[in-house]
Amino acid sequence: MSLMRQVLSLVLAAVLLAVSGGVLVSTLSMRSLLQTQLQLKNNDNANALALAMSQQGGDAALMALLVQAQFDGGGYQSLRWRDAAGQVAFERESPARPQQAPAWFARLVPMAVAPGLAKVSDGWRAAGEIEVLSQTGYAQDALWRGLCELALWLGLVGLAAGLLAAAVLRQLRKPLAAAVAQADALMQGRFETRPESRVPELRRLGRAMNAMVARVQQMFEGQSAQLRQLHQQLLCDPLTGLSHRRQFMAELQSARERDDGPERATLVLLRLQDPGALNQRLGHELVDRALREVADALQVYAERARGCLAGRLNGADFALWLPAAGVAGETTDALARHLRPALAALDAGLQVAIAAVELPRGRSLGELLSLADAALARAEQGQGAVVVDLVQGDEERALAGGERAWRQQIVDALESGHSRLAEFPLIDRDGRLLHLECPLQMRLLPEGPMEPAARWLPLALRHRLSAEADLNAIALALAACAADGRPRCVNIATASLAETSFAVRARELVLAHPAAARGLGLEAAEPAAHQHFDALQGLGRLLRPLGVQLGLEHAGPDLAQVERLYEAGLDYVKLDGAVVRGVAGDAQRAAFVRGLVAMLRSLALKVHAEGIDAEEDARALWECGVDGVTGPWATRRHGG
Repeated sequence: MSLMRQVLSLVLAAVLLAVSGGVLVSTLSMRSLLQTQLQLKNNDNANALALAMSQQGGDAALMALLVQAQFDGGGYQSLRWRDAAGQVAFERESPARPQQAPAWFARLVPMAVAPGLAKVSDGWRAAGEIEVLSQTGYAQDALWRGLCELALWLGLVGLAAGLLAAAVLRQLRKPLAAAVAQADALMQGRFETRPESRVPELRRLGRAMNAMVARVQQMFEGQSAQLRQLHQQLLCDPLTGLSHRRQFMAELQSARERDDGPERATLVLLRLQDPGALNQRLGHELVDRALREVADALQVYAERARGCLAGRLNGADFALWLPAAGVAGETTDALARHLRPALAALDAGLQVAIAAVELPRGRSLGELLSLADAALARAEQGQGAVVVDLVQGDEERALAGGERAWRQQIVDALESGHSRLAEFPLIDRDGRLLHLECPLQMRLLPEGPMEPAARWLPLALRHRLSAEADLNAIALALAACAADGRPRCVNIATASLAETSFAVRARELVLAHPAAARGLGLEAAEPAAHQHFDALQGLGRLLRPLGVQLGLEHAGPDLAQVERLYEAGLDYVKLDGAVVRGVAGDAQRAAFVRGLVAMLRSLALKVHAEGIDAEEDARALWECGVDGVTGPWATRRHGG
């Protein structure tokens, strides 16, 4: 029983006890009063009858007739006349018969009244004694009526008191309910403050809760700041603040593997030429300033353009990855215009070579780096402060007609049901299945194979078809969950969240399969938390009450910079492969992952890891507190 119900029950019990006690005391008092009145009536009637009998001159017949007439007048339970010798000369009796009071009441509250006695005389001679007992049934009826009226009034007073108590308790319940809601929000990772109550005790409770929420929020923000600092210390170059080579290569590999990656991308390499000779001639401090100038020029892209990656590959080499096509020339020109005056201001002998390569995503990472290195070597042969070499590849771009054909193929695949969900397990440390990762695949050609999202999603995004594809994936996942009961998770493109009707249509699909909805999960990429926070939050508010789980995938160091992450309404976060790969052999990376897991756990979020290909990395992640892993290793273990 809740506290409010206990208090209300206590109040009602106290009111009932008070009413019952009042009725009991009033009943006994009224009975005592009626008994006293009956006793006085008995005495008065006995004296009046004795006086009338004394005036009959000792005629026994007349006196008996007088007593009989008195009894016949009613109102008496018994009349008895004893003569001078003490013998009963006349006696009449009538049972006590209440007319209104129930019999049980008469038995429960009897009237104990002594008869009235008076002496009868004949002049100076005693003629006997008269005994009068009035009818008590009338008194019990009066007592019953008075008790009923009293109970009615006391009941009305008790009801009013109960209603007043309920109203007061309702007012007291509001701050208590607010405190409970505040605690629940804190458990869910939301920091909410509430106005303080006017009741002193509850005011102290509200003040303490608000102070605790502020303290926890401050701790979370401090933890986020420490995590960013830890990221800078462990995964970034201390001189320039850019990702070091290992981290940059991991981020680049992860970005190229994503299904929603661009069709073509650009890799830019920069090299400060002959740093050894520069150190001897100019000194380390000035060379470090030159390196920071190069890094600052790249950092602008990483900070302002979502998805761009910048890193320092070694002492004098830098890299910039741009997830876009047709920007290689523009980017190298912009970097050259910025670096020429900046380096000249430091020393006229400073030289930087720049190379840019634009290739489709089908090319391997090794091939991309080889082409970029060759272009950089050619640029180093040139003359000038900044030398540029540009490689755009020999692949033909898709024509407008080709793109229209691709669009129609995607539309036809969605409308004809030529799509399916691939299944990749996400498992816990005991090998149990947490859910199936289910990217959408489509058959674009009538006799062709099922194409992965990497093949068609970039064009779907370009032609604003991602929402239709994601809704199709949700429908397939719900049907599969209903069929076998296994939980499934589908990916939601960031562009789909921007569609105003997407969340409503997704809710309609979920409402049509209420049982299967409890096994459905939706994942948005980390950029969604930056670019469309309100839409992500709204999606969670619509679907999470129906049992759908909401998560973020491809989460990395930038997650600590998401404002109001605790208000996003997430159930879990999946760490990007660039963050977790190689964690077993890298103590610094493991420390960063532990800090990231601790921050997310403080928001009551589960933490998963993606892209795991080595058992030792999985074991290291379990030690870091990760709840589940997915990737080639998880597929092998679960499949075996």
